[in-house]
Amino acid sequence: MLFARFFFCAWEVSKISNDYFINDQIRDREVRVIGADGEQLGVMPSSEALRLAEEAELDLVKIAPNATPPVCKIVDYGKFRYEQIRKEKDAKKKQKIVEIKEIRISPNIDKNDLNTKMSAARKFLAKGNRVKVTLRFRGREMAHMQDSKYILDDFATALSDVAVVDKAPKVEGRTMTITLAEKK
Repeated sequence: MLFARFFFCAWEVSKISNDYFINDQIRDREVRVIGADGEQLGVMPSSEALRLAEEAELDLVKIAPNATPPVCKIVDYGKFRYEQIRKEKDAKKKQKIVEIKEIRISPNIDKNDLNTKMSAARKFLAKGNRVKVTLRFRGREMAHMQDSKYILDDFATALSDVAVVDKAPKVEGRTMTITLAEKK
């Protein structure tokens, strides 16, 4: 039980830890240093950069490890992490997650049922989602798959005022699908 508890705690710590190396964790010989006020201090040995950070009572943080030489910045690490988290949260708020809503129909669908499905698709498209219209074939309907393609084409043309065809009709096993996206 003690081992499992330790393992869980170690896992949580690794989940919280980040990609930035600070102070003594920086093992590179030379680093490019950016000062606390944003000025370039140039390329210097990491020991000297660490000494400059300690004199300023701040931390040396490696912000670009893949550059040659790696770029380090003299900042207050707590404040730096706080700003990074804020930027990530703001980026998440601004991104829009597009969902794909599916509408299933059969080849022998009636006109009124098709109109109901079209109005549902129109609502999904108005909300900014994509719509995947699936035409399902069962039994003997499989023999007339290509004859039913017009249903998907009619569906797309009826919604052409609010939607564009994102993916053309495609046969996958017992289904034929078309994907519609909101017209911009």
